[in-house]
Amino acid sequence: MSDNKVSGRPAALETALAYYDAWSKKDIDRLMSHVADDIVCNAPSGRIEGAPAFREFWAGFMKMLTGARLIAGFGDDTTALVMYDTETFPVKSAPAAEHLIVKNGKISACRIIFDRAPFIEARQAAAQA
Repeated sequence: MSDNKVSGRPAALETALAYYDAWSKKDIDRLMSHVADDIVCNAPSGRIEGAPAFREFWAGFMKMLTGARLIAGFGDDTTALVMYDTETFPVKSAPAAEHLIVKNGKISACRIIFDRAPFIEARQAAAQA
């Protein structure tokens, strides 16, 4: 294993935690510095291909993000899993998990899992108000 010399964490976990830290602080440029140009992401909303589309996906989410709390992070040299709870304007608690594949220090693939139902319900309630 090639652990980070400073933190002692495996390489993919180090990248995953830096990525989490960036988006949880709404720093889109720093987030994208951890992402490969040809990233492929599978999310509940569908497949996202390429860095520009991934950036757009995160920029949209960051507009409604009000907070995030890391629950856990695990990983090795090539894969990592981060679990967190987000707080957004429409939904106060939206737990999620991401499985990340890291190649050459960049996230090349991810799978995001979260429940879309609370977001759909909030959108419907806002439309009826």
